[in-house]
Amino acid sequence: MTTGAIAACPAVLGDARRARRLARLVTLLTARAEATLAQALGSWGELKAAYRCFATRQVTPQAIVASGWPALVSRCAGLDTVLVVQDTTPLDFSHHPGTYGLGPVGTRAQRTVGLLVHTALAVHPDGGVLGLAAQRVWRRDPAQRGQTPPRRTRPSAQKESVRWGETEAASRAALPAGVRTVTVADREADLFALFAAPRPATAQLLIRAAQLQRGVGAGVALAAAAAAAPVWGRYQVTVPETPTRPARTAVCTLQVTPLTLQPPQNQRAGEHWPQPVPVTVLRVAEVAPPAGVAPLGWVLLTTLAVPDLAAAAQCVCWYSLRWLIERYHYVLKSGCRVEDLQLSRAVRLERAVAVYSLVAVQVLWLTYLARGQPDLPCTVALSTAEWQTLHRATQPRTPLPPSPPSLQEAARAVAKLGGFLGRRHDGQPGPLSLWRGLARLRDLTLGYHLAHAPPPVIPCG
Repeated sequence: MTTGAIAACPAVLGDARRARRLARLVTLLTARAEATLAQALGSWGELKAAYRCFATRQVTPQAIVASGWPALVSRCAGLDTVLVVQDTTPLDFSHHPGTYGLGPVGTRAQRTVGLLVHTALAVHPDGGVLGLAAQRVWRRDPAQRGQTPPRRTRPSAQKESVRWGETEAASRAALPAGVRTVTVADREADLFALFAAPRPATAQLLIRAAQLQRGVGAGVALAAAAAAAPVWGRYQVTVPETPTRPARTAVCTLQVTPLTLQPPQNQRAGEHWPQPVPVTVLRVAEVAPPAGVAPLGWVLLTTLAVPDLAAAAQCVCWYSLRWLIERYHYVLKSGCRVEDLQLSRAVRLERAVAVYSLVAVQVLWLTYLARGQPDLPCTVALSTAEWQTLHRATQPRTPLPPSPPSLQEAARAVAKLGGFLGRRHDGQPGPLSLWRGLARLRDLTLGYHLAHAPPPVIPCG
């Protein structure tokens, strides 16, 4: 199976054997990541090699993530812009009290312990996952549980929020030189320090505003300035159905205006804020929402040039792709089940999370590649033995075609092995059904190979 393949990078991991071991580990887990480590790896030798990988100091989480960069660079070929979507998620390991070195991740009342994972996901500007650009995993100090940190007096460099700028800089190192990066993030990234940080001209920001009452000059708040901005146009948004709301088509206005973000007034010791930062504000507001339904609405801040309505609409479209990182978190937790890992030390968990992060990205890449480029041959994801076994399993009365089927046809067939029904209104298969189907296809391919392998030659004694 080619979906889980990563390039062997001895220069990153320090040893060719470690690189080969990591590549094999990701390949095996991609096929059966829902299973436990012992079930997915299938033998004591493979399991022991995985434990050794998680315990090796030279195999850092950063090196594991970097081992996937060659595949990411190849997928960025021909692109002039790559979206880098950032977000943080907690991993709860409270149900594993034997793990040493965890830190608090929940509220004071929850008393949960675990890890925090901050990820930069490289996304195609037309949609679809390209790869993992950067990741940071850390633990909070258990001694500070229940204490109120002095947020307003600590320098920015000592805050957890510094991860946004550090990850933005680290993600640029993973991408080809000259590619424009647009960092997309939710309201938690609305930080003056992030906007004011030095960046090359090819690095831009697209952030949802959180501090709507901040000043933007002449005593005017951001919320008031955005609401008074001129309307550049209207467009329709299809709002999908959820358990709490019916599907609808929303009509939204798009208001755009240039503004300047003012430096914070609370100057901390050792800090000197630069001059105000010019940005463009985009306000999206739904017109006449249904009674009792909360209207759609965003206020976005961007360093991108927005000369016309087409550029403004593109910014809104790019921000809407932020939900892909939520799908990544869903696959990481519900598909990979990383919170079920049972390792003795938090540092080993950090390495295991990095490995499973590569696995989750591979599954998402295949899922959205089948949707975005359905006419590609399925050999970009499946080996010859796999697609031929897939055909025999799903269409046993039809002879093998002379050429491999399209990626979309193969993806739907694989997803049906994983429980996808494929009815008229079922839409496209999701990552978990596709993942389960890949696991079953791997077993079918192995069984077919064993059944048709020539018998062993037993020498005469």
